Amino acid sequence: MARISLKERISRGVFLLDGAMGTQLFARGVKAGKCSDYLNIESPEIILDIQRAYIKAGSDAVLTNTFGANRITLARHGLADRVEEINIAGARIARKAAGEDKYILGDIGPSGDFLEPLGALTAESLMQAFAEQAEALCGAGVDGLIIETMTALDEMLVAIEAVKSVCKLPVFASMSFDKAGDDFRTMMGVDAGTAVSKIISLGVDAVGFNCGKMSLDDYVKLAKRFVTAVKQKALVLAEPNAGLPELVGDRAVYKISTEDFAATAEKIYSAGVNIIGGCCGTSPEHIEAVVRRVKH
Repeated sequence: MARISLKERISRGVFLLDGAMGTQLFARGVKAGKCSDYLNIESPEIILDIQRAYIKAGSDAVLTNTFGANRITLARHGLADRVEEINIAGARIARKAAGEDKYILGDIGPSGDFLEPLGALTAESLMQAFAEQAEALCGAGVDGLIIETMTALDEMLVAIEAVKSVCKLPVFASMSFDKAGDDFRTMMGVDAGTAVSKIISLGVDAVGFNCGKMSLDDYVKLAKRFVTAVKQKALVLAEPNAGLPELVGDRAVYKISTEDFAATAEKIYSAGVNIIGGCCGTSPEHIEAVVRRVKH
């Protein structure tokens, strides 16, 4: 395992996460709509290759390929009974890529449904699904957990409570925001200030944002908003996309250069964010450019 705990390491200055998984899978010929989490079982060498590339680029940590590996999401692919197997495999691949000196974060994404009364999910069933996933990841040796790309605050809070009920490792919590006039809100209308206050009250180690459809300048503004709202009660994390995508045929293509992305990451770091990675459209080359900018 890592030489110092994740909790201690993230307190020692900039900590770089990896970049996109989906973009890299598409680049390797994986078709859209496929259960990417099941690749941990079916084609582990593809996942290992991507994660090793991020470690080589300079990432301090890689996220397990388990974004949709909760029971609710896996059921849509007929894989609800493979939760433990898929998550354990994901953690083992990430550890093989990261080695003993780098870190791995168990990745937990949204369920893809809404809690009652908007959707069919009960808080109890959602809690059980996230706890089951977290338990598998923690048992497989992750250094911490990241709950990301959430848009509904109630789902995020259930996920945090579920994770903490089965695991004592560091928890990062990240929501996805878009520009809303002069403000930033999730798809479900949650603003950054509200998200921060509710999430911090549950004792997470880092809170922040990832994904979203925004310009690079907007990500910098959102980072400043988060740093102001957090008031040093937790660390702040940011995983911006590689800018706004352009539709080329039937594909979303990200054309932001690695250097422009790295310059944005440097501004985010200067704003007071010390956990930085990339989301959609980013690659090992983007992370390598960020390393040159923020790790002197």
